[in-house]
Amino acid sequence: MPHTPNLHTPMKVAVVGTGYVGLGTAALLAYFGHQVMGLDIDQDKVDMLVRGELPIYEPGLGELMAECGGRLQWTTDYSAAIPDADVIFICVGTPPLPGGQPDLRYLAAAAQDVARNLNGKMQVVVNKSTVPVGTGDWVARIIEENAPDYKQHQYNVVSNPEFLREGTALFDSLYPDRLVLGGNDGTGVARLLELYAPLIEQDFQAPAHVPRPVGYTRPEVVATSLSSAEMIKYAANAFLALKISFANEIAGLCERVDADIEEVARGIGSDARIGRQFLSAGAGWGGSCFGKDTSALISTGEEYGYDMPILRAAVAVNQSQRQLVIAKLQKHLHRLQGKRVAVLGMAFKPNTDDLRDAPAHDAIARLNELGATVVAHDPVAMPRARREWGHLNYAEASSAENALIGADAVLLMTEWKDYTEMDWNGAVRTMRQPLVIDTRNALRCVLPTATLEQIGRRGQNQMKGHRMGENQSSSNQTVAQVME
Repeated sequence: MPHTPNLHTPMKVAVVGTGYVGLGTAALLAYFGHQVMGLDIDQDKVDMLVRGELPIYEPGLGELMAECGGRLQWTTDYSAAIPDADVIFICVGTPPLPGGQPDLRYLAAAAQDVARNLNGKMQVVVNKSTVPVGTGDWVARIIEENAPDYKQHQYNVVSNPEFLREGTALFDSLYPDRLVLGGNDGTGVARLLELYAPLIEQDFQAPAHVPRPVGYTRPEVVATSLSSAEMIKYAANAFLALKISFANEIAGLCERVDADIEEVARGIGSDARIGRQFLSAGAGWGGSCFGKDTSALISTGEEYGYDMPILRAAVAVNQSQRQLVIAKLQKHLHRLQGKRVAVLGMAFKPNTDDLRDAPAHDAIARLNELGATVVAHDPVAMPRARREWGHLNYAEASSAENALIGADAVLLMTEWKDYTEMDWNGAVRTMRQPLVIDTRNALRCVLPTATLEQIGRRGQNQMKGHRMGENQSSSNQTVAQVME
């Protein structure tokens, strides 16, 4: 049933691009009560959306879009979406080029088409795509050169970077930590403050399937210059990537000195200055953001003659984690030629079908090179993998349990709930050699009949008590209780 919001000043909004960012932005603003038209040059995508189907997998997004009713429409026609819009969001992809720089061709094309369809009233063009510092000024120049009857201060360019996590994008959109608005003209920022008023004030009715968290009040509004907003996006992702690589580097040392990375991360993460999030060791980061954004920041530094050795080291550590997965297999199986390896999880993280820079891709590719037979499974991403991973050689399994039958080893590459909650003790009995490489440190079960390898962990039997008690309050827990 459509949701009826209480919005005093609804605006007309155009959203260019229907990927993860564009779809989330369009649905969010329509839910608040604005009239939103999503635009994409891909007719097949638009046809799917008109039918109520989603071209991506994101939990809860379909339900939120259904609640928007007629406030959310779709088109491939710039002349239908842009002229009447008060605010125009550009949410197109900026994939990395071979040298690490972002490819801005799609952004330039979108900005030109937007400019040609502006109608002369005051309109705000918002860069939502992740772009290098200085792109906002470049887009402003594109508008100046392509807009009919251009007048200064008539069209404002604002940077409004997104900080969404795939799989929890709706929660992150509705209850963000901060809202960054960068502009060189206060008029554009003022309009976005009005557009986002329900989000800032948190006076909207929370969707039933994405309830407002207890204690949450409102996001911090960070108003900056265009260049600072663009830098905030890159710096935020680079710092999170650094934390992951730091955890992985410490995990490698933990394995050599008989320490446990989860105990270490818990101990240092309890320090409020450090924080526990993104200190998880594993197969390294993946997805569309961390690798692309760290490379882009390094590339920007090169353009200005400024080296960034810390970021370079983070990228190097992340690459080494991909190799570590295969090294752990070789430690136990030695030669992999002729071995059967099950790969559980293909998406780069749970609750998404996104395969971009997924560690599982590199693992399967290397297993192919070494002559192993690969059987793979993913609860959501297998249809997309058929389209995007045709260059890899693997067989699909109908279930995780079936993937393990006759396998010499299993790689747990994505910590889907389906995998963490399945009967592992029963499943490993069907393997030829019960070897489990948990690259996400996700398993919390003891496997007495299997060899379990994790990243930076001590032996599973030694950790049994810790795993059972790790979610308890540590303030009154004794060492005896932890190590029972």
